[in-house]
Amino acid sequence: MKHQTLDQLQTVARIEPLAPFSVMTRNERIARWAELLEQNPERCLGALTGTEHLRPEARAIARGEGSALAVAFEDPILRASGLRDDTYGEAKRFFELSDWQLHDIVCDCHVGATMKARWAAARVRATISGNRLFAFLRRCLMR
Repeated sequence: MKHQTLDQLQTVARIEPLAPFSVMTRNERIARWAELLEQNPERCLGALTGTEHLRPEARAIARGEGSALAVAFEDPILRASGLRDDTYGEAKRFFELSDWQLHDIVCDCHVGATMKARWAAARVRATISGNRLFAFLRRCLMR
């Protein structure tokens, strides 16, 4: 069997991807979520209540109508990339976030019952470019 690049193969065959969308990296998925929130920056989103106080099982299934998580799930590209529902646990898995990162985005203790989509978008983007030292220190303190 001879190894050939995609460019070489395209000269002799028509290549089509198996999936309608290419595989997205963690940062691409998070950036897509932020972009969706930024499309309507004044949209009023519901916050989840006390995620840090919920038992892990209850936290995993927590969801809210009109939340930042619901905005992500409304997107056909994120769903095609593997987002299965709009629960806290699924968002944590799909976006590869820690509980503290997701808590910072969706919990009501930061903003009250509602938040503007632009605020949520900024928090989502911070997970990509966030201060790693601060995150490390917080993890150490929360053990």
